[in-house]
Amino acid sequence: MRLVIARCQVDYVGRLTAHLPMAQRLLLIKADGSVSIHSDDRAYKPLNWMSPPCWLIEDPGMWVVQNKAGEKLIITLAEVLHDSKHELGPEPGLVKDGVEADLQKLLAEHVTTLGEGWTLVRREFPTAIGPVDLMCRDASGGAVAVEIKRRGEIDGVEQLTRYLELLNRDPLLAPVKGVFAAQQIKPQARTLAEDRGIRCVVLDYDALRGIEPDEFRLF
Repeated sequence: MRLVIARCQVDYVGRLTAHLPMAQRLLLIKADGSVSIHSDDRAYKPLNWMSPPCWLIEDPGMWVVQNKAGEKLIITLAEVLHDSKHELGPEPGLVKDGVEADLQKLLAEHVTTLGEGWTLVRREFPTAIGPVDLMCRDASGGAVAVEIKRRGEIDGVEQLTRYLELLNRDPLLAPVKGVFAAQQIKPQARTLAEDRGIRCVVLDYDALRGIEPDEFRLF
C-alpha cells in the first residue's frame, strides 16, 4: 500500500465531470490498483476514487488514473508532503461475530427463505475485494449475491454495492442482483439499498433455527 499526502486538485472525467479544488489530501494506492482520494473528515468514505482494473501514469506534477472505460482521475500535485510504501501482508478476512456467522450458516441451509426455487452456489464466494457471504441462483437461474448482517446499516449496503460492481464485470455471472439480509435494517440503509436496486430481507433468527415463538397465538 502506498500513502501520499499532498496539496492537490482532482478532476474526474467520465460519465460526468467532478472537480476537487486545491487542498491537502491523502492519496491511497492499494495493491489491487485502486486509487482513492481522502480528506480529514467523511470517516472512511473517499472524496473520489477509481476501482480496479485501472492504471496509474505518474508524470512530474500530475497523475492520471484511467480505467478500461476511458474514465480518468487527473490529480494535479502542487506539493508532496509524504510518500511511503507499506507491505501489509495477507488479509485473513473479516471474522464475523457469533450471531452473524450463525445467520450465514442457517440461511445457506434454508436458502429458500429468500425465494421459492432458490439454490445455493457457495458460501464465502471469493472476489478480489473479499468474500460475498452467499452466492445463490434464483428460480430463474439468475445470480444473486447476498450480504448478511446482524444490524443492517449503510456501510453494509456500500459493501454489497462494491461486490456487485465487481461481480457484474464477470460475463459468466452477469447480471448479478443483490440481497441485503439482516435481523434489523435501518431506514437509511433500506432507502439506499432500494435506490440501488438491492432487495432488503429481514431475517428471523429463531425461525431459521426452527424455534417456535413463545407468544400465545389465537390461530
